[in-house]
Amino acid sequence: MFGRRQGSGYLLAPNVVLTAAHVVGDCDAPSVIVPGGSGRVRCRVAWARDDDRRCDAALLVAERDLVPPRTAEAFEPLVWGRAYDLRAWPGAQAIGYPQVQRDAGGELDTEQVLGTLKPGSNLLSGRHVLDSEYGAPGAPGAPGDGGSPWAGMSGAAVFVDGLLAGVVCADPNGWRHGRLTVTPAATLWSEFSFLSECLLAGHKPESRSLASPRQLEIEAFERRLRDYVVEKSGELTIIGLTLSDGEGETWPLDAAYLSLELTGAARPEARSEGTCADGGRRAVPSPQRAEEALAGHRRVLLRGAAGSGKTTLLQWLATTTARGDLPPGLGHLSGCMPLMLPLRTLIRRGSLPQPEEFLAAAAGPLAGVPAAQGWVTGRLNEGTALLLIDGVDEVPEADRRRTLAWVKDLLAAYPDARYVITTRPSAVREGWLSDAGFTELELLPMSRGDVLAFIDRWHTAAGQEHSERLRTFKESLSAAVVAKRDLGRLATNPLMCALICALNRSRRGYLPHGRMELYRAALDLLLIRRDREREIEVGLEGPELEQAQTALLQKIAYWLIRNGRAEIEWHKAVEILDRALPAMPAVAAKGGAEDILRHLVVRSGLLRQPTSETLDFIHRTFQDYLGAQAAVDDWDFDLLVNHAHDDQWEDVLRMAVGHAPPRARAELLHKLLERGDAEDANRHRLHLLAAACLEQVAEVDPDVRTRVEKAAAELVPPRDTQSAKALAEAGRIVLDLLPGPEGLSDEVAHAVVVAATTVADDRAIPLLSRYATHPSRQVRAQLAWAWDRFDTDHYAHAVIGRLPYDDGLAFVVKNSAHEDALRRLGGRPEVWFRGTSGGGGPKD
Repeated sequence: MFGRRQGSGYLLAPNVVLTAAHVVGDCDAPSVIVPGGSGRVRCRVAWARDDDRRCDAALLVAERDLVPPRTAEAFEPLVWGRAYDLRAWPGAQAIGYPQVQRDAGGELDTEQVLGTLKPGSNLLSGRHVLDSEYGAPGAPGAPGDGGSPWAGMSGAAVFVDGLLAGVVCADPNGWRHGRLTVTPAATLWSEFSFLSECLLAGHKPESRSLASPRQLEIEAFERRLRDYVVEKSGELTIIGLTLSDGEGETWPLDAAYLSLELTGAARPEARSEGTCADGGRRAVPSPQRAEEALAGHRRVLLRGAAGSGKTTLLQWLATTTARGDLPPGLGHLSGCMPLMLPLRTLIRRGSLPQPEEFLAAAAGPLAGVPAAQGWVTGRLNEGTALLLIDGVDEVPEADRRRTLAWVKDLLAAYPDARYVITTRPSAVREGWLSDAGFTELELLPMSRGDVLAFIDRWHTAAGQEHSERLRTFKESLSAAVVAKRDLGRLATNPLMCALICALNRSRRGYLPHGRMELYRAALDLLLIRRDREREIEVGLEGPELEQAQTALLQKIAYWLIRNGRAEIEWHKAVEILDRALPAMPAVAAKGGAEDILRHLVVRSGLLRQPTSETLDFIHRTFQDYLGAQAAVDDWDFDLLVNHAHDDQWEDVLRMAVGHAPPRARAELLHKLLERGDAEDANRHRLHLLAAACLEQVAEVDPDVRTRVEKAAAELVPPRDTQSAKALAEAGRIVLDLLPGPEGLSDEVAHAVVVAATTVADDRAIPLLSRYATHPSRQVRAQLAWAWDRFDTDHYAHAVIGRLPYDDGLAFVVKNSAHEDALRRLGGRPEVWFRGTSGGGGPKD
């Protein structure tokens, strides 16, 4: 290896070389020769660190492969070895090209150094040492200038029992050339940037320990745990995938997972600019795919609406981390062990778990393995545990302060661990964990390209490769979500897209209108039609139970809502049904409460058993829908309104308004407005909720509608992004209330544009056109990014074509139609490609 001086190196991949950083030095074009390879090849330095004490290593990427393909195919899988204790390791070896091996003719040859690797030496500096079994090289081979005979050995890889344990970096003074210092593998594994560059270059790092018997036992346990995590988290439940008993509704995560877009919660000015290579500033669209948005972040608070894919994203993180199959941006998670902690289950147990109880929550069957004793604490201490804490919104509001204290205790005790926490946006305030160093990210509504990709994957999972009819359904639905704006506005998250796909197939292309109708049809599909359409014998149920099962499920759902729970114990669910059955004699004649509950779990497709002793709904949305109907049936309007400030009740109240008949609907909205008028602290939230309820229904008393719209108008214009998104929940009615840009501050103008683009109705285009020439690049970046939410050509003409870009504004292209439209506009100098478009991009 040739840099500032000659050294040695090790081939990690056909074009990737590990060496010592001081050998490369300040050389702009280091080069490498591999015996039997393709000659001397120039390299670029992908990563290097030389701090004179702890680390001296570099990663080089060659311009072309350094060995022939046949040689590369014969490479054994490389595994790194990390020392976890101070045990000395005899039999260590390194092969390199020291000067002592240069013959009289100047030809250089290899030397294999055998010795003992000592992690306990140089503890303060952090480097290991390799003591040679044979002492120093003989004097005749040493350089005449008194330098080290080992010169040229730097960069050689040190192996112990076939594991790459470090990189030779120096011949220390005082040991008469009988010792070499080594940068340990563990040091490189602690460097996020090193691991990321390895992944980018094509080397997938994998490590084991230089192990004592106890460590070998732990590694065997960890292999079992990784396999368990992959199997448990490696499947998705795809609603409506089959019309059977639900057993076929899981699909491998690898095939079904769709990476969605996330955006940061930081101030847009801070995230909408980047630095060009020439030092200038340019606008960078903030939304990124999940793996890009999460890159490098050790602590993340992930917000997302119901059904937006929060838990699915955690499943993907768990499986990819457990497999070690991470994309380059997530190299900081290499070597981590993921633990999924569902708060909905943990909070039910009373006190939240302590670290050594995490394993019981994440992988209960393995918690009793002897090697598990103290394992979680050890992982947390060394910073290689990835805690995936799911569902802050599913913790009752009264318990959230306790949950926050629990999280902060973990952070104080284990600051180096990795944390990803999920919640619905309204459950906790913005910046809830910002003082603890958390990056806040939010899952965005699915773009049109994402929706089309989801439709294709759903139909692939359903078997479109072998069914012409399914392919026809997919093509007609794909066309409909683009052409029919109302349908496109419903298809904004994975849950809604799955329901739409299932109903489109079941109803042979005839879809219901509106969100409430969609949920109603989905329940009909899951509860009744799929058994009928597959001609499954109803057995226990008969027509009586078939008709009553919705009412029984409503009672369970409403109990969960009233008690602020997401799970219910089996025996309590039995008691609820037992109390309901006397009013249903025909159903009671079919069997006892426990038999009927067991039947609902097996046949309904809505209930599942996380454990043998508990039940929950397959998605919180179905619980809220069913519970809302029960509340309306019981005329519990005061209870609904008294809890309207609680984010856990927001969707329940919206759906209750949708369920209620017109007169009851008017009464409910009237009570909601009255409470908002009476409580200054909750006024904005309650009035916005009333406005959002209008989106669920077609018929509302005119006087009540006028009062709701007037209350919403007082909240316009929105003052920030969070209030803009809340306002957009009211739907199209806000478009008539939003002002033009005249007289607004940049922040308020941005909030107005966020609200209008979130509503995503073509009626917003004339308003958005007025903002196209706004001086704030933040405002124009939002307009450019939201193109795919509107009719391509109309928006291109009215908005995209009018956006100034002389300050470096980037245009976001998400499909080929965008690309064609932008080309017709003459191209733009800065174009970001997202989604399905893969062209080179139109240019000026």
